[in-house]
Amino acid sequence: MSSATAPAGTALTPAPFDRAAGHALLAELAGPGAGATLGGLDALAPGFPDWIVTSLFGGTYQRPGLALRDRQLANLAALTALGGVEPQLADHVRYSRRIGLTEAEITEVMVHLAPYVGLPKALAGLRVATATFAEDDANAADTATHPEADTEEAQA
Repeated sequence: MSSATAPAGTALTPAPFDRAAGHALLAELAGPGAGATLGGLDALAPGFPDWIVTSLFGGTYQRPGLALRDRQLANLAALTALGGVEPQLADHVRYSRRIGLTEAEITEVMVHLAPYVGLPKALAGLRVATATFAEDDANAADTATHPEADTEEAQA
């Protein structure tokens, strides 16, 4: 639909494809381990991680209209509703916490979804969130008692 045929007030802004902005946003969301987020995917599917970073984090995420917090709420809901994407849901639980969502807010997203996506998917989302909270808390406690491990990871 062109802007000439779009209903008034609904013209969409084209998404940029900004590789540098994509890497910067991924680093903000994923933290020091941002490079590991896409793991060895480039060896398996050359160029695919670059497409993800450029089109998603440097494209869709860069559009005006939604705050990063709102985008993360939408991601949590969509991934929970989709099901079967536990690694991506766990990443977005982490990202959400990094940008300020609380455990209670993330949990409430899953609870709120139950009547819409079904109890099994909401429970699966809660299991992923709970496991991610526990893993992150354990990692934070380990870093607090062994700060040199965090420094070594950041240098890797």
